[in-house]
Amino acid sequence: MSKRVVVLDYGSGNLRSAERALARTGAEVEVTADFDAAMECDGLVVPGVGAFAACMAGLKGVRGDMIVGRRLAAGRPVLGICVGMQILFEKGVEHGVHTEGCGEWPGTVERLDAPVLPHMGWNTVTAPEDSVLFRGLDAETRFYFVHSYGVRTWELEAGPGFTQPLVTWAEHGVPFVAAVENGPLMATQFHPEKSGDAGAVLLANWLSTVP
Repeated sequence: MSKRVVVLDYGSGNLRSAERALARTGAEVEVTADFDAAMECDGLVVPGVGAFAACMAGLKGVRGDMIVGRRLAAGRPVLGICVGMQILFEKGVEHGVHTEGCGEWPGTVERLDAPVLPHMGWNTVTAPEDSVLFRGLDAETRFYFVHSYGVRTWELEAGPGFTQPLVTWAEHGVPFVAAVENGPLMATQFHPEKSGDAGAVLLANWLSTVP
């Protein structure tokens, strides 16, 4: 039986390309802003392009921050893509404006310190050995990025009985977080739906984690 995936439509993101890429993995995909559909689906994808503040405003407009929080509290899978990953962090800083994010992870989304921005094109990543998202992909695999901002410091510290999320890194001028795997919450800074065969493998790997 195919898994039901909702691509959350909150006015930001490459919704149709994400829909097509997920459908190719065999998922039953719906693009919608409907609260109940987003809550009840097997897997939720939160895309995002553009400015952090605009994405957060759009997300709150469809109660997406509440959807993400409730799904995670129930252990239900969520995948953030590009700015859809960034808004999962504590805050974003763009042009001196501080915007509160969903706060699922501590950390600040800030401008990359690089000679050329945006970071646009294909780049390799450094994934942990036990990564599920990057299973079957080698170290030379390239993914498609389009962004000027990112998370440059991972701030979540380990504690007693706490399992540290798996963090994948990439570099453009400075190292930045390229992906995170944290139980039911996973996210990528790059666009798997625009990353060809490698992206298709990653989306299939994510889908394999969806009950």
